[in-house]
Amino acid sequence: MADCIVFLGTGGTIAGSASSAQDNLSYTSGRVALGDLLDALPGLAERLGGLDRLHEQVFQEDSKDLDPSHWQALATRVEHHLGSDAVRGVVLTHGTDTLEETAFFLARTLPASLLAAKPVVMTCAMRPASSLSPDGPQNLRDATFLACAQGAHGVMLVCQGQVFDGAQVQKNHPYQLNPFDAGDYGLVGLVEESQLQLLGGWPLPIPSRAVQTLAGKSDSVQAFPRVEIVFNHNGADGAMVRALCAPPAPGDAPVLGIVLAGTGNGTVHRGLEAALRQAQSQGVTVVRTTRCARGRVLPRADGRGAEFPILELSPVKARIELMLQLAAPSVAR
Repeated sequence: MADCIVFLGTGGTIAGSASSAQDNLSYTSGRVALGDLLDALPGLAERLGGLDRLHEQVFQEDSKDLDPSHWQALATRVEHHLGSDAVRGVVLTHGTDTLEETAFFLARTLPASLLAAKPVVMTCAMRPASSLSPDGPQNLRDATFLACAQGAHGVMLVCQGQVFDGAQVQKNHPYQLNPFDAGDYGLVGLVEESQLQLLGGWPLPIPSRAVQTLAGKSDSVQAFPRVEIVFNHNGADGAMVRALCAPPAPGDAPVLGIVLAGTGNGTVHRGLEAALRQAQSQGVTVVRTTRCARGRVLPRADGRGAEFPILELSPVKARIELMLQLAAPSVAR
């Protein structure tokens, strides 16, 4: 097989369709097959620069409806393709709503040896494929260009010409054409008129957090524990935590972990704090982060809050990290 770029489709707005070309809101995600998107993309062969194209529809979903089984299926296929000597990189189409979670999961679980050598470039759209002026085609062209770039490696997102580290990116706007930000970490680079301007280094694997590689392990989804996110807010009396820690209904998994999205520097209402301490005494693991969009929680000199370990991640990414940490003992190395 000749050297190639592999395109993986998962659905999302980029594959969405509405009854009217003027409707950019009331559409159905995941209606257009990845192969059709690629066939309709002008200049794709030029972007590939002589590389072959392979594509695979892994699933076809609105990203709001994804669960760990989708992460697992996707990670398995990405690892499979990255492991081929003929594959130079992978381009992955995805919905924007939970893209940051999938990107973090891939950056966190794919083998570091593969991510240090090849790129996984995610892309998306805020307007459906049926739109009068869809943004998906340009994003897909830029993703193809980035996947072919010399030296590119790691999990990245490209949207509206901006390149983000997949482990750091967050969706921070509900409808702008570029709804993403990387907070204090900034951009990896820019794709401008088929030119790449690197602003920082290529994304690196996450050795400090590496528990193990779960991609490719067929039983690892069953090993994922239930972890929930609880936000601190005015009047947070702990009732939510007590409800989560009550005996589960038949067929429901028990809660084994809670991520506290604290106010400010990870602060927590005294009522919620008491409930979280009680949850700990019942064997539930509690970690702490902040609901603030930027920055991280810093430990206090007086030690207050130290009973809830800090994860320097957004609440949704801290949830994934805690799931992986709690799952690690039950998955064979």
